Amino acid sequence: MYTNIRNPRGQHLDTSHHPAAGDRRGTLVIGHGVTANKDREWAVTLARAAAAAGFDALRFSFAGNGASEGSFANSYPTAEAVDLAAVLDAVDAAGTGPIAYVGHSMGAAVGVLRAAVDPRIARLVSLGGMVHTAAFVRRKFAGLAPGALMWDKPECPLSQAFLDDMERIDSVLPVAPRIRVPWLLVHGDADTVVPIEESREIAADAGGPAKVVALPGVDHVFTGAAEPMAALVVDWLLEA
Repeated sequence: MYTNIRNPRGQHLDTSHHPAAGDRRGTLVIGHGVTANKDREWAVTLARAAAAAGFDALRFSFAGNGASEGSFANSYPTAEAVDLAAVLDAVDAAGTGPIAYVGHSMGAAVGVLRAAVDPRIARLVSLGGMVHTAAFVRRKFAGLAPGALMWDKPECPLSQAFLDDMERIDSVLPVAPRIRVPWLLVHGDADTVVPIEESREIAADAGGPAKVVALPGVDHVFTGAAEPMAALVVDWLLEA
């Protein structure tokens, strides 16, 4: 199942499927952040916890990331929102809903863009969620020209397409009122990549019930805190 998901460009998206234990409660789709992939520790830990609780869990890498086909130069929120739609198409076709989407960092911004227009996302979770895309670029990549390495990663050259899209979006804050499904925002208060204030700001403008949970002393990628984060997300999904 989910072995041949392709985006509209025809690019294969690499996935890992964790079948639900017992009766299925729905499917949890997990998307990563910028310069990452589906195999980050937090994502694997969350998928396993969700499956144990009765949710199918589907981790995937956006095109150009990890083992997915495509160029990293085309990894930017607008394109990744289209990738996410292709994954939702596959889950919808499998009849394994309702669907919850969990996005980390830029993947959370992608989730906001998609959930605002796609009713198939019945629950939304943002982990260290990026809100102000243009400000993020200015904060983290100021002075870098296209072709320079993002965070010194050889496989992640900064592209003009990425810069243009992040500037064009500017912020997903104006989209918040269109998010009417239950929304959980989990953020470490020691996050130096995306400030926790961004989660609080966007939750205040949500069009539906939104809950912010701050994790004391936790960084952007939930180092040493993946299991507590996963338990928190799964408990919320069970309650919701």
